[in-house]
Amino acid sequence: MENYPALVDDAWEWWGAAVEEAQEGRWVRDGTERAVVADITAATNALHGGRLPPFTEDDWYVRIGRISHWAGVIRLAARAGGWTLQPVAGRTPPPAAGMSELLSGIYAMAEPSERWMRRFIEEGRPPSEKDMARAECCFCGPGTMEDLESFFYDG
Repeated sequence: MENYPALVDDAWEWWGAAVEEAQEGRWVRDGTERAVVADITAATNALHGGRLPPFTEDDWYVRIGRISHWAGVIRLAARAGGWTLQPVAGRTPPPAAGMSELLSGIYAMAEPSERWMRRFIEEGRPPSEKDMARAECCFCGPGTMEDLESFFYDG
């Protein structure tokens, strides 16, 4: 069984390394990178009506789906830009983090939700409420992945 909280901690380290590089001016996104982040933002609208997570009143399909679509969007973004998604669990991000590390961190948090959805559809078993709430808090609401573009000052 995966340890989702530990995975999220590792993923935030990768995401944070890339954002820090950008905010410190060591990574200046090019036009393609800016466009891809804008597309990610557009494609991952959480449709929560401004409510804050966790969304315990929503159906499990909606809750899991709200997070799981991030994984597919990130895979497409990586392919479109030629970036390689890297495993982040138990690994330190490389120096000079950039788009690959940013996408890898986001993907690591989103990818388990695809397994959660398959398991829910096939077995009727949702993820733990704690893991689902943690995922929702990473991806939905102010200051989260939902606000990805706002973490960059180069656009």
